[in-house]
Amino acid sequence: MSTVPITADAGPAGGDASALPASQRRCLALGLPRERALLIRFVVGPDSTVVPDIDERLPGRGLWVTAERQAIERVLQRKLFARAARHAVQVPDGLPQLIEAALERRCRDLLGLARRAGQGVFGYQKIRERLLDGAAGVLLEAADGASGDCRKLRALAPGAPVVRVLTAAEIGAAVGRDHIVHGFLLSGRLADRFVREAARLAGFRPAAPLPTTQPM
Repeated sequence: MSTVPITADAGPAGGDASALPASQRRCLALGLPRERALLIRFVVGPDSTVVPDIDERLPGRGLWVTAERQAIERVLQRKLFARAARHAVQVPDGLPQLIEAALERRCRDLLGLARRAGQGVFGYQKIRERLLDGAAGVLLEAADGASGDCRKLRALAPGAPVVRVLTAAEIGAAVGRDHIVHGFLLSGRLADRFVREAARLAGFRPAAPLPTTQPM
């Protein structure tokens, strides 16, 4: 894989960031432009430490990598952060695990915000009532949840996106309960942000088995 010097956030070949659409950045692992919603941004701090910038707010030159454990490991194995920065860098131990934990916290924070804003509904019966009323949004299922009730809710919202990446304990922690299997986020900016973060988190976790499609 060839390495392209990076002189600005997500520059294409030759380093000219303006040649890429604003929604795209160049993946350091693949050497190809990708939608930034699928990537993790990194910066090199003043002490030459590589820092994952999950919220994409830190100052400095951005180095972007596809939000998948395999892509991060490829960058580490080939020392691509140092090549892109053009100097030696320090990489935190267990970087993929640190990213996974940060994305999981981000998902939990968004769920808590959705609940407080009245945009999140949790618990099978409450969600069922919302769906029967015609509410549109995103279904949330615990990755370790049983399939029966999941199938029933999916049947009530056949076109709704389904997120199945957090555990019941993680969903519960987000909204102040021990564990929750079912959640529903009303369509809107919060739901869109959650879907993006959950998709990035999924790149660091084994895919959860989907509920079976056997008759109820």
